Amino acid sequence: MRISIRAILPAFILLYTAVKAQETPQDTIFTEMDELVVTGQIEPQSIKKSVFNVRVITDEDIKRQAANNLSDVLNQYLNIMIQPQSGEGRSTVSMFGLDGQYLKVLVDNVPLVSDTGLGNNIDLTQINLDDIQQIEIIEGSMGVTHGANAVSGIINIITKKSTRDKWEINATVQEETVGGEYAPLYDEGRHIQSLRVAHTINDNWFVSVGGNRNDFEGYMGEFGGKEFTNNPNNPDQLRGYSWLPKEQYFANALLRYQKNNTRVFYKFDYFDEKIDFYNSVIGSELVDDIGILRYSNDRRYFTNKLYHHLNAVGKLAGLDYNVSVSHQKQQRDVERFRYYIQTDTEAGNEEEPYQETEVLYSTGTLSNFFKKEGFDLQIGYEFVNTNGYTSSLSGNFSGDDQEAVDLSKRLENYDVFSVIEAKVTDRFSVRPGFRYSFQSKFEDQWSASMGLRYQLNNGFETRLSYGRSYRTPNYEELYTYFVDNNHNLQGNPDLTPESGHSVEASIKKQTFFDSGLQMSNTFSSSFITVDDRIEVAVIATFPSLQYRYINIDSYKMWNLATTHKIKYNNLQAKAGVSVTGVSRAIDTGLAQSDDKYLVTYQVNTNIAYNVPKWNTLFSLYYKHNGKQQQYVQENTLDNPQFVLSEIESFGLMDASVRKNFFDNKFSVTVGARNLLDVVNVRSSQATGGDAHTAGTTNILMGYGRSYFLKLTYNLNFN
Repeated sequence: MRISIRAILPAFILLYTAVKAQETPQDTIFTEMDELVVTGQIEPQSIKKSVFNVRVITDEDIKRQAANNLSDVLNQYLNIMIQPQSGEGRSTVSMFGLDGQYLKVLVDNVPLVSDTGLGNNIDLTQINLDDIQQIEIIEGSMGVTHGANAVSGIINIITKKSTRDKWEINATVQEETVGGEYAPLYDEGRHIQSLRVAHTINDNWFVSVGGNRNDFEGYMGEFGGKEFTNNPNNPDQLRGYSWLPKEQYFANALLRYQKNNTRVFYKFDYFDEKIDFYNSVIGSELVDDIGILRYSNDRRYFTNKLYHHLNAVGKLAGLDYNVSVSHQKQQRDVERFRYYIQTDTEAGNEEEPYQETEVLYSTGTLSNFFKKEGFDLQIGYEFVNTNGYTSSLSGNFSGDDQEAVDLSKRLENYDVFSVIEAKVTDRFSVRPGFRYSFQSKFEDQWSASMGLRYQLNNGFETRLSYGRSYRTPNYEELYTYFVDNNHNLQGNPDLTPESGHSVEASIKKQTFFDSGLQMSNTFSSSFITVDDRIEVAVIATFPSLQYRYINIDSYKMWNLATTHKIKYNNLQAKAGVSVTGVSRAIDTGLAQSDDKYLVTYQVNTNIAYNVPKWNTLFSLYYKHNGKQQQYVQENTLDNPQFVLSEIESFGLMDASVRKNFFDNKFSVTVGARNLLDVVNVRSSQATGGDAHTAGTTNILMGYGRSYFLKLTYNLNFN
């Protein structure tokens, strides 16, 4: 495996710069290395004491990137890949090569509703970051504490529930170009406005409300846009957008009561989104009294989400309890109409339900059974009731008459789990756990985990963890029924959940020097397997090919990673390298893939330097994604085979400068995303795995170099 020196060089430059930085007075803009974490813990505790390896993205990291949604943030982190789906206006996340179905996304430990269920395949662009305290990431199977589908890891978003001052008022206006497309008062660019008001009423009561509008006008790229009809000089140019336009509205409110050991909060979120789809196929119609008009059959997608979360923490009969109840509902409708391009008019508008998911969720724990320092037992439950509806417009599903119909199904599970955390010695801690899940649709499932932490001399910490989790099949895999004269693809209601196992080992050292220099160095290795993976396979060849989802695939992954962090007065730098090998064994019934390990790598660096004299912070982020390989099946039926597909390497670089004015009441942030101007990434197929390419395509990965200006007004007073 060859790693480009251009990818690694920035890491060493940043580390060298950090050590050689000129000593200046300490500034409080950076957070401490020893953050407080809550994910996967019996109670909030120092990241240093956590048995799990937890990565923390602070609110300061979010501000430095001028990020507006979760997709903006995660692009720069190791072992994570953002998968944009420009044709649907979505962005999902994969970890260790496993897609969003294997990763769970939560807010305050409650999984978020999605098109396909709860916590998985989350559209990252629908997660606003205005009220975020920090984001915690744990890699590996977390099925014991977080249930189904937490196979590759979890991302837990912790929201703000207090203020430093009695009143905090934050107003923001942000303008961005989308590639080279921008107009402040026209349908180009990205336009964001937000307002958040938080108030500490007294020692017991706290309230906050906020709202955000994110107007993304789309990216045309090589397409012609909404009003395009044809271009004789470029017959290949099509009407429409490379990235679909969408407009989003966010609203949230939080009310918290706290007294002695009791804390209760209620959180409400509302989300509204409109996505415009412009068809590239153009027709002609003779309209009375007007003449021949060019038209296209376009669509709009409307998504609404409601999120209610009630949480109570306190003591009951000497035990610590933590209970959450959540009700979430997502509804997606589609409006279809004929759009006349020359007259800018619509006709035949029809709006119909597209998808709907409603979830009643509750989880709770009891702990502190033993009044002994260093030993604790936690028992808990999780209740999930998911009622899903999918119309035939969003896919083809089977009914009792085996025709494409609307589908409505209810899935339930009732889980119990237990975790023990024991401090065997002052240096050695263990954390075993077990969960049993009573399933309404599938056979009952179970998860298990074991975590070990040992503190060595001279600031070294070692961790070793094992986890078993499972992924339940989604609607498409269970109920698809796409059968006509040319197709025969069927879901399988008898599918069984996939099972995943993960092992992770790490060693970390923190060093503090008298000069004020702080260093943190981590080396980790992990291994994940997924058995009974669900794939499409051929179940019959006569009288025609018949495909069906079955449990047949297997997946193995190993990962080696190292991350390094340096803080010295007003400078902070981070650098990391990750190398991953993925093996997949696929048998479609007509062809088998090679199960050898395909290796890729990632390198990321970021640096922040504060100049107190100017009250200015400079930030730079860079991530290099190495060449990716996977086996894909050719579409030929006479000689079906798997060929090696390669996606070329690419790098993402973001930079920003933030300056504060008027005693930090007003800040201006200017910067750029995707400085290396990545749009399309080349994907090629090499027959038999050799160097002779059989075909080349482009994967849309970004919309090019974009610039932003963010203005923030902070009014904080007591």
